[in-house]
Amino acid sequence: MKTKLGIQHVRPSGLELTEKVVSIQRVTKVTKGGRTFSFSAIVVVGDQNGVVGYGLGKAKEVTLAIAKATENGKKQLVKIPIVNGTITHEQHAKYGGAKVFIRPASSGTGVIAGGAMRSVIEGVGIKDILAKSKGSSNPHNLVKATINALLNLRDVSQIASERGISVNKVFNG
Repeated sequence: MKTKLGIQHVRPSGLELTEKVVSIQRVTKVTKGGRTFSFSAIVVVGDQNGVVGYGLGKAKEVTLAIAKATENGKKQLVKIPIVNGTITHEQHAKYGGAKVFIRPASSGTGVIAGGAMRSVIEGVGIKDILAKSKGSSNPHNLVKATINALLNLRDVSQIASERGISVNKVFNG
């Protein structure tokens, strides 16, 4: 199903999804009775074939936080255009203080990305890409900025339909 922004949401049924824990934080709440510990987890869920989502879960135990994050991620799955194992064009994106830059790479390059960005890119199933994060290294914001960059990608058929012309005319101008 598509939203008005052109984002194609995907239902998790029938997909073999892999999950990757990006970060787990221990959160402390100080009350008059002492400290209360809980955990916050961010998980990237993807089928490694163009579908990815991320989720945030909070609970008193690590395993429960990861399970909640995985369920949340399955509700936010989106379709990303992949062509020959890489992305269609360069893209910049920002979320909070995190800025990301992704660029297509030739076959055999591999995934050149760090930390939270690598988790998202591998979850989508992109094999060759150059990625750079600038600004904040906060994993929550990096994951969101990377997903925003991937959502802003367009393939040839999308561009042709937006312009109301054929795919051949996009290249031959």
